[in-house]
Amino acid sequence: MIIDKESPIPQYFQLQTWLTEQIEQGVFKPNDKIPTEEELNRITGLARATIRQAIQNLVNMGYLLRKRRLGTFVINRETHTDKLTIFGILVPDIRKGYTSELVRGAGDEAAKNKHSLILCDTDDLFVKADFHADRLLENSIKGVIFVPTAAPDEKNYLIIEKFRKRNIPVVLTDRLIPNADFDYVTTDNFQGAYEITKYLILKGHKNIAIILSTLFSTERQRLEGYKKALADHRVPIDPGIIITDDGPFIEERYLQYAYDLIKQRDKITAVFAGHDRIALLLYSAAKKMGVAIPENLSIVGYDDLPFTTISLTTMHQPIYEMGQESMKMILSRIQNKIKKPQKMVLKSHFVERTSVRKVT
Repeated sequence: MIIDKESPIPQYFQLQTWLTEQIEQGVFKPNDKIPTEEELNRITGLARATIRQAIQNLVNMGYLLRKRRLGTFVINRETHTDKLTIFGILVPDIRKGYTSELVRGAGDEAAKNKHSLILCDTDDLFVKADFHADRLLENSIKGVIFVPTAAPDEKNYLIIEKFRKRNIPVVLTDRLIPNADFDYVTTDNFQGAYEITKYLILKGHKNIAIILSTLFSTERQRLEGYKKALADHRVPIDPGIIITDDGPFIEERYLQYAYDLIKQRDKITAVFAGHDRIALLLYSAAKKMGVAIPENLSIVGYDDLPFTTISLTTMHQPIYEMGQESMKMILSRIQNKIKKPQKMVLKSHFVERTSVRKVT
C-alpha cells in the first residue's frame, strides 16, 4: 500500500516519500518519465491537488524536472550535484505524538529552499539513531536536525559528535542535552507548565497531581514549572501525588500510573499530564473506573495533539514552527558560517476546552 489513510503522516508527504524511494532504489531511473497525475490518482486514490503538491516538492528538492507538454522526469543527479543539498532529520517515532508535524515543518522549509530532507525514525533508541547517523554520513548530508533519543545524555552526545567531526552542523530540536553548547530550537516548557498549573489553581484546585517522565529535559522543565506555580500560590507540594518515571513512555506502564492516581481521587481534584498521550490514558482509565471528567476529576495535558475523542484543556506547542525554525537555523549556519551557538525558545499558548471544572 503506497498511502496509509489512517496514518497521521500527511498524504502528500507519504506520496513524496514513496516517489523518493522509487528514485533512490532505481525503479525510476535518471531521465525516466514518472507516472502522470492522472495515473498516480488511479494508483493511490489521492486528489490531484495532493499529488501536485508532492511532485512540486520533489521538483523543489532537485529530484524531478517538469518539461512543458512532455511530463515530469527524474533528474540525473550526477549532473546536478551542485544544485542538491541534502539534510537529515532524526526523530523518535513518526507514527505517534508530535513528530509528524515537526517533520512537516522541517520538510516544507527545506523544499521551499530547494533542498532535500532524509527522514530517519529512531524509535527513541540509541542503537537506531547510531545506525541512521552512519547512513546519513554516507549520503553526504549537509546538516542534521536531531531530537535526542531516550538514552543517557552521553550516548546522544556521541551521535552529535559523529557529525561535528565532519564539520556537519547539528540542531537539537525540542529535547536538549544539559550543559551542552549546541544550536537548538525548543519551547519554554517551564513557563508553559507554570501557566497551566496556575490556571488550575485559579479554578480552585489545591490538590493537583502530576504524572510525567524525568528522562527528557522538556518534562523535567514542566515538573519545575508545576512546582514553582504551586509555591508561588502557597499551595503545599505533596510528593505522594507526584508520579515520575525515569524511562521512556510506555503505554502499559503509564496506564497503571493513571489507575493508581485515580484511586486517590479522594485526595486529588485535578491531574496535570506531562503530555497529551498521558492525558489520553487518564481518560481511558477514568472511563473504566466510572470516574467522570471533569465532574469527578479535572485533567490538563501538554502539546495540543489533534485528538477527536476528548476535549482536553492543554498547552499548544508550536511544533510545526519548531521544525521550520530548526531548518532555518541550519541554513543560516551554513550560509553565514556563524560560530556562536544559536538558541531559540518558542512560546506555547494555552488552549481551554472542557476537561476542567471550577472547584468552589
